[in-house]
Amino acid sequence: MQLESHQPAGWHPTVLLSLLALWLATLGNVPLWLKLAQVSALQQPTQWVMFFGWGLFLWSAILAFTGFWIWPRWRKPAGLLLLLTGALSSHFMYSYSVVIDPTMWANVVNTDVREARDLLSGPLGWVLLMGFALPGWWWWRRAVRPVPRGRLVVQQVATVFGCLVLAVGVLWLGYQDMASLMRNHKSLRYMINPFNTVYAATRHNLGRASHAQQPLRRLAEDAVLQAGAASGGEAPLVLIVVGETARAANVGLGGYARDTTPRLQQLMKRGDMVYFDQASSCGTNTQTSVPCMFSAQTRLQYDPDLRQENLLDVLQRAGLAVLWLDNQSGCKGVCERVTHSSAAKLLGPERCPDGECPDGALLEALPAGLALLDPARRARGTVVVLHQMGSHGPAYYRRTPPGFKVFGPECQNTALTACRPEEIVNAYDNTIRYTDHVLAEAVAWLERQPQPAVLYYVSDHGESLGEKGLYLHGMPYGMAPKEQTHVPMLMWWSPAYRAHHRLDLPCLRQQASQPVSHDHLFHSVLGLAAVQTRTYLAALDVAAPCRGELLGFRGANPGAS
Repeated sequence: MQLESHQPAGWHPTVLLSLLALWLATLGNVPLWLKLAQVSALQQPTQWVMFFGWGLFLWSAILAFTGFWIWPRWRKPAGLLLLLTGALSSHFMYSYSVVIDPTMWANVVNTDVREARDLLSGPLGWVLLMGFALPGWWWWRRAVRPVPRGRLVVQQVATVFGCLVLAVGVLWLGYQDMASLMRNHKSLRYMINPFNTVYAATRHNLGRASHAQQPLRRLAEDAVLQAGAASGGEAPLVLIVVGETARAANVGLGGYARDTTPRLQQLMKRGDMVYFDQASSCGTNTQTSVPCMFSAQTRLQYDPDLRQENLLDVLQRAGLAVLWLDNQSGCKGVCERVTHSSAAKLLGPERCPDGECPDGALLEALPAGLALLDPARRARGTVVVLHQMGSHGPAYYRRTPPGFKVFGPECQNTALTACRPEEIVNAYDNTIRYTDHVLAEAVAWLERQPQPAVLYYVSDHGESLGEKGLYLHGMPYGMAPKEQTHVPMLMWWSPAYRAHHRLDLPCLRQQASQPVSHDHLFHSVLGLAAVQTRTYLAALDVAAPCRGELLGFRGANPGAS
């Protein structure tokens, strides 16, 4: 008589989903619970009731979500995806006090290998092991009880419906306290795993799809070079340097206690440079700020889903030679219709190992980049944009060559919370000191050129270095601290340029004490490059009040000023 082996019945699919939801709602949301405990104080019984109410609400909402779209055919990979998403999201929210919103997701999908490498750390490895690998192995290995398809559909739909009723009930009972908490602490809504990532990814992908389907809107079709603009050997050379992650708080020119800008201070004393100490950014991340600052829209008007030409298109239409030279992860679409290249491509791997160059390589690559431009256009004027690697974190120590590490000891750990605050600041200040060197060398290069020249530097956004527990950048603008939005901005003009355009330097220094922003870049560069168009607004040109009548801009658009 042959004995039949008895196989275990396995786990019921709905029970497995319930356990997955429980894991995600608890250990998969550690940053959320820590933040809730901090803002709720948890000193009164009612606060504890609300705290556990949040837990019940989140578990039921996640179970309703997973029950709606996770079915037997893709149960295992879908569960792994949710575990990985929760682990990564929790790690970065906890380590850097960031939140996951659509702009942060845009940063994620546009991150290149160099930037991703900077985020690797020991703590991240432990999080992936404990939050993804081990529970993922358990999830993948579980035997699942076979349930007839019809019965499973009924059971799972009933579970989804029941969880929705439970979530709504909990929300209704605690609505007043929960709504008040969300209003006073808006960042909480971007900390709920996995809904924050699902929302951010959906919004971003829908926006990209909508953007791709739109025809390109032309801008300033009447753009021409202003009558009286120089040409030939006197054609202007405008050098725009887009800084990366430089915050004004650590710039010596703005009164910082450390001398992080000694060479620029010398240029200021010489009288050729003006520093704008009240400049603000258009966004808190590169993906938002760079397209916004080159658009004709102000920060309040800016629509990232609108497919429209930008400043570089207008300059090119007016007949100027335009070059974008990159040392970053791309121009975010700004340079796609003009000549563009990168320092790494032009200089090769010997100068830029692993594809990353020091920012000084931008100036080394500049002659080769200029050789790509049409000589006929260059005879009318040239506009060059240098996109820095700047102070990009968290690996600030990698942004400076050995000879520029003035402040020490540096934090050399990408898990910034593992370093002392002064070590983080030392590493960051060294990046500002190196940017000071790069900008001073850019001015020296411009002084050697035969044509009138201008340097316009502004950073794309700022950075948090641990203030109020925040690190890096990317907070939603309305919630972002000043450290992420207050940026350095300066301009330098050669004597030949000032003479030709009748620039009044005392007037410009007075203008520099007024609030400015990325909103001014588009119109200020049109003024610098002597481009006339009805799109130009003198009120947003920082030099317009201090420029003589040679170029006639004040009469070009009188209604705008």
